[in-house]
Formats: sequence, structure tokens, C-alpha cells
Amino acid sequence: MSPKRPGRNEGASLFAAAGMEKDAPHPLPDRLRPKKLSEVVGQDHILGPDGALTRMLQTRNVGSLIFWGPPGTGKTTVARLLADTTEMHFEQLSAVFSGVADLKKAFDAARARRETGKGTLLFVDEVHRFNRAQQDSFLPVMEDGTVVLVGATTENPSFELNAALLSRARVLVFHSLDHAAIERLFLHAEDIEGRKLPLEEQARAALARMADGDGRAALTLAEEVWRAAREGEVFTAAQLQEVLQRRAPIYDKSADGHYNLISALHKSVRGSDPDAALYYLARMLDAGEDPLFLARRVVRMAVEDIGLADPQALVVANAAKDAFDFLGSPEGELAIAQAVIYLATAPKSNAAYTAFAAAMRAAKEGGSLLPPKHILNSPTRLMKSEGYGEGYEYDHDTPEGFSGQDYFPESMGRQTFYDPPERGFEREIRKRLEYWAKLRRERK
Repeated sequence: MSPKRPGRNEGASLFAAAGMEKDAPHPLPDRLRPKKLSEVVGQDHILGPDGALTRMLQTRNVGSLIFWGPPGTGKTTVARLLADTTEMHFEQLSAVFSGVADLKKAFDAARARRETGKGTLLFVDEVHRFNRAQQDSFLPVMEDGTVVLVGATTENPSFELNAALLSRARVLVFHSLDHAAIERLFLHAEDIEGRKLPLEEQARAALARMADGDGRAALTLAEEVWRAAREGEVFTAAQLQEVLQRRAPIYDKSADGHYNLISALHKSVRGSDPDAALYYLARMLDAGEDPLFLARRVVRMAVEDIGLADPQALVVANAAKDAFDFLGSPEGELAIAQAVIYLATAPKSNAAYTAFAAAMRAAKEGGSLLPPKHILNSPTRLMKSEGYGEGYEYDHDTPEGFSGQDYFPESMGRQTFYDPPERGFEREIRKRLEYWAKLRRERK
């Protein structure tokens, strides 16, 4: 039986549908998608004359790649153009929507294509979302050349991808677009649209900042500005924020953005820079971070980086946590900010932190060593006969309240873990320790 041919009206409707799809409006980011690699902005370290990918293409030796970078930096576009440049078939999957069956189908199609002399560039978006077993399934087809894998991820590949997969692919880092790259996109959009963005100079700069390094977001925001502006209207920076309601910063509390910013906050406090510390605190609060998480981290900073150089640091940090519990947001956030300033301007010491770590190492390495007998209790006659408690001196009954006895296990000998620096309150602690060491030597 011959296949049924579409009737006259059916054929007409098919052509009409195709025409409608062709004439349908496309979003600005889609219309401005680069047609060749040289048109991609903001990634000169990869695509410039001496860029990593440029060099690979010159040698015609492109292996599997992992594109790591934030959203809207061109990872998908570069993968698609790379396939065009190398004359490979472009196959795209998303780890969010694909499973083992989809992978098997893609691999089988790539093998069939290979038999005809056509290579396959398999682009996998959000590749880090595949589990370990799914990631392992790529290894054979990467090794035998069935596919050239290009995986895109916003997460740190070192943490999210199998070591075996990483060893077979080169990681290329995509950077957030800087102000100059965003401005190039705006100029290109204005050229395509045939009209200027209705923005004052400061508003234009604000629009670029709102994009947060995301090229797709920049063009989407520009399109929203054109839609919102009435004829002859030009927005100020304040009006722009009202119209767009300001796009939220890119920040995933379970991802790299979270760890990068909390690390920046902690290190700014450790580096005694209250202004930088406040900036990163504000960034995280603005992005919706849980203030109690920040308060807990501030307590950690107090014990790890200030310690006994300023014993009040822990008191202030704990008070800030309690104040936030009592006041809630937004008033309680000021208490956390105050604690951050206090800690950043306090004298710094990690002597207690390193002393505890050293003591833990000694405890693990030394085993179950018995304390010296003179400091052991002797509640039974047998213990007394064994010498428990014999020779112990009650420090309060000795001159200057210090006996100078040795308290370490005899087989271990005296150890020094805590070495306070000449900073803050620990300067006074150091004087006491040196004085007691002098008395210990005299009375030994």
C-alpha cells in the first residue's frame, strides 16, 4: 500500500504552519546568536588568536572538552559552532531530561554515522547532573572516537565529575562577561534593532551590571527595556530599576557561588579588611543566604582566626547570633554586620586553632598513655599502694600558686602545642607562660 499523500488542504496547512513558524517572533538572544566563533564575545582567552580552542582548531585535533562557567557565557553556542567548524554532526542532550536510554540511542546513532565517515560532537548540557554510572558510560565511546564529548557545567568539575571522565577531557573555563563584552552585545542589539536603547548613560551602565556577567540575560533585559519604553521616553537609572524590578544576582546556595562568597567573607575578616568583609556579607544577604548560616560562620571565624588574641570576639559573635534570633530580619542582620566589623578589626591569632590540631595529632599518635601517677586519683588501697597520687602538690598551697609539676605522660615528655603570638591579649598570655616556664625550670 502506498503511503497516503496529504490532500490539497492538508499540504496548504503544512506550508502555512512552516511559514508561520518562520515569521514567528524570536527572542533577541536567539536572533543575535553568533554564526561563527569569531563573533563570540567575552572569551578571548579561549577563542582569541592565541586562545586554547583556536590552537586546537589550527591543528585540527579537537578532543573531548568540558566547558565550565556561569550561565550565559556562550558554552552551548561555542559547542554548536565547534561542530560546524569541524564538520561534525551536532547532537545535543541535557542531563536534566536524559537518561540511560537516551545515551544509548545517541551512542548507537553516532556509531552508525561513523561508519559513513561522519563524526559526532555530543554536547551534554548540565553534565554534572549525570550520576557516576552515567558518566562512566561515556568512557568507551570517548576512547574509541565514536563521539567527541563536549560537556557544559556551571559546577566545579573537580568536585562534580568522575576522575576517569576528567582524565579524558580538557577543561576550558568560560568567564563571566565583563562590562566591555556586555556593551558590545548592546551595540550589536542596537544595530540589529535599528534603534538605540532608551537609557541615560548611568542607566545603561546599570543595565550592564544587572546582567551580572550573563550575555543572555543582558539581551533579555535590553529587550524588556525596549518593550517598556513609551515613545520618546528615556529611562534614568532609578526608573530602570523600577521598570525591570532588578534581576536577582546569580547565586545558588548549594553551588560554587555560595562557597566562593563565604570564602571571600571569611578571608576578608582574616585579612582585617572590614570594608571587603561587609561587601561580601551584603552580597550573600542580598542573594537570599540564610542569615543564621552566616552567623554560625562568624562564630567560627572568632574561634579560628581571632581566638584568645581578643577573647571578646567569641562573645560578640555569639551575641550577634542571639540578637538575630531575637530580632529576626532585617534588624537582626545589623547585629551580624556589627560582629563582622568587630572580628575584622580585632587582633588575629590562630594559635588556639593550631594548638588544638597539634594536640589532636599527638593524642591519635600516642595511643592510650597513662598520665603520671602523681596526678591520678587513689580512691582504693590498691591504687595507693601502686603510687597513685603520691607526690602531688596542690598548686594553691605553693608559692605564687604554681607547683611547676609535669603533667604529661612520662613516656611522652613535655610538649608545646600552644604558642601565642605577640598580639592582642595573647601578648599577656605569652608573658604568663614564659614566667611559668622560668619557675618550672627553677623548681624542677
